[in-house]
Order: sequence, then C-alpha cells, then structure tokens
Amino acid sequence: MPLLTLADAKAQLNLKTDRDDTELQVYIDAVTPVIEEYIGPVDPREVSEQHDTGTGRRLVVLRTMPVLSLTSVEPVLTGGSSYPVDALVLDAATGSVRRRDGGWFHGLLEVTVQAGRASVTPTINLAARMLVQHLWRTQRPSRSGGLAGGGDDYSVSEPIVGFGYAVPNRVLELLAPYRLPPGVA
Repeated sequence: MPLLTLADAKAQLNLKTDRDDTELQVYIDAVTPVIEEYIGPVDPREVSEQHDTGTGRRLVVLRTMPVLSLTSVEPVLTGGSSYPVDALVLDAATGSVRRRDGGWFHGLLEVTVQAGRASVTPTINLAARMLVQHLWRTQRPSRSGGLAGGGDDYSVSEPIVGFGYAVPNRVLELLAPYRLPPGVA
C-alpha cells in the first residue's frame, strides 16, 4: 500500500476533475521522502547496508528502520563468512540482527533487508494528505488575491520574510509516534 494515492490527495483537496492530476502527482511523489525523513521507509523496498564487525560482534544494528524482513548477510570481501538467514534472528523493533547460536559476526558484511511498513496507518496517511494540501495551497492564489487558506499555514511568529515552513507542525505532531529513534537515519 503506497503512502498516498492520487485519489487520497484529490479527496483531501476536494478536486473533482483530472485537470491537475499530473501536477498533483509531482506533489505526492515529493512528500514521500519528506515523511520518510521523519519515520523511515514507508513503501516496502530492498535496502543494503555495509557493517564492519571487525574481529567480532554479537549484534549488527541496522541503520534503516522499520524492517519487515532480513534477506541476506554476506561478506563483502572474498573469503569471509556467509550467514544463512534461517540461522539469524531479526529484532524488527530495535533493528538488531544476532546469530541464533549466540556466535559472533566477523568482517565487513553486506546486510540486505526488506525495509518499510506492512501497511500505512491512517495517521501516517493523514499526515501525508495534510502535507500535500499545505504545499498545494502555497501555489494557489485565493479569490481575494492572497494565498489560499488563510495566514496560519504561511505566517511565522517572528517578523521574517517568506512563507514560514515546508512541514507544518500539525504534520510533525501526527508523525511523532512513528518518529525514528535518535541515531537512525
């Protein structure tokens, strides 16, 4: 399930025709990396990371979260140890991988995972809808000549020039329960 469909965005914006579909799709595509910056991958995808375990480590802690499944753990250099996936345990909540037998990992490893979410929660979908709406409205003049939607989306508390911010606080607040832990990129 994608983060946001064209139908979702059109419903949020109350658009009834397909006149703006091509332009609107650009906005939909643009919000995905912004949302994922805060909460990690949404749409499932394969991700590979290199981890240097040196002379030995019991855990490999993934940098990409959330993780749906572990695909492979292979040596980068010739002659290194390969680790069969069925001999490993993935803790999806922490992003850690350990050997089932309690042994150590050795050397430079290429870890491949299926990252993302099994489904998009209504809260994450709403945050994406609201972000598209916010960005869409900055490009549409209101009938009175100013920007559409009133000042609260565009004004800031300090007297600085500009439209304010690209990601409204209300979107960040919706994403807060899904925020990546510190140190995870």
